[in-house]
Amino acid sequence: MNPVEPTEPLEDEATLQLDANGNLCHLLTLKGIGKSLLTDILDDAENYLTRPGELPARSQTLAGRTVANLFFEASTRTRASFDLAGRRLGADVLNLDVNTSSRKKGESILDTIYTLEAMQVDAMVVRDASAGVPAYIARHVLPHVSILNAGESDVSHPTQGLLDVLTIRQHKADFANMAVAIVGDIRHSRVAMSTSQALLTLGVGEIRLISPPVLAPVDGKIPGGLVFDNLKEGLRDADVVMALRIQRERIGNIDGIPGIDEYFANFGVSRESMKFARPDAIVMHPGPMNRGIEIEGVLADGPQSVITQQVTNGVAVRMAVLDRIGKTMAARQ
Repeated sequence: MNPVEPTEPLEDEATLQLDANGNLCHLLTLKGIGKSLLTDILDDAENYLTRPGELPARSQTLAGRTVANLFFEASTRTRASFDLAGRRLGADVLNLDVNTSSRKKGESILDTIYTLEAMQVDAMVVRDASAGVPAYIARHVLPHVSILNAGESDVSHPTQGLLDVLTIRQHKADFANMAVAIVGDIRHSRVAMSTSQALLTLGVGEIRLISPPVLAPVDGKIPGGLVFDNLKEGLRDADVVMALRIQRERIGNIDGIPGIDEYFANFGVSRESMKFARPDAIVMHPGPMNRGIEIEGVLADGPQSVITQQVTNGVAVRMAVLDRIGKTMAARQ
């Protein structure tokens, strides 16, 4: 892939997200999204949930609008859910990935964006392997165009953070007295970053970050997180346990990372290791799962698992965010 342009030192990305009236015009990070707005988005997402077998919720908030999904990095759940979310809100949806994009031929990011603007695209959902790309684009688009971050390097994945805390809220309402354990490759995980940020905003009691030392977060990456290199200690009396996969595509040198059997024995979330958590603890995973490495397959499919509910909530959360963006667009007119 071509070198990424976002190198200029500019204002913090959190300041780009809200307009002068406090309306959401971009979603780049969960930093700067206060508790009130975050809770409002979660409440809106709940309104887009229907029971299994019922027709999915729909609205016409984005009728006449065009949403482009720009996935310059592989995705299944996030891309599919943004696609469904846009269509269920009445938008025209354009899907673009690196294999069909002129970026592969040498076109710059901004030339791609300007081309889409010329086609009257109103919102762009961006996933990129390089840090800073969504905010870089947001600084250069026309004032009426909105940018949503669908996954940015190891930095941020705001809609994943929102769907994770929505899932937790549906099962564990008291964030203040809650212990959330995140197990796996914390150092390279954008999910750990955004989910922890959302939990901290909602006033979670404790965030535990459990990993081998080589995959532990660098100092200050997740403020307030308690770091463990012992799974049993980290899981003790936890209310929520989230397993993460090893982000091999973001690791230049895998020396020192435990092999599959060693990793599962010491850091795999399993029925055996879950005995140290609370009996009513829920089990989460953002996907894709590597069964038998970071999570036991039987546990992932068992009664404590809310993994498929996370996927369901992902569509609802992305509908809620796009709905809010659409209303900001309408208010500008």
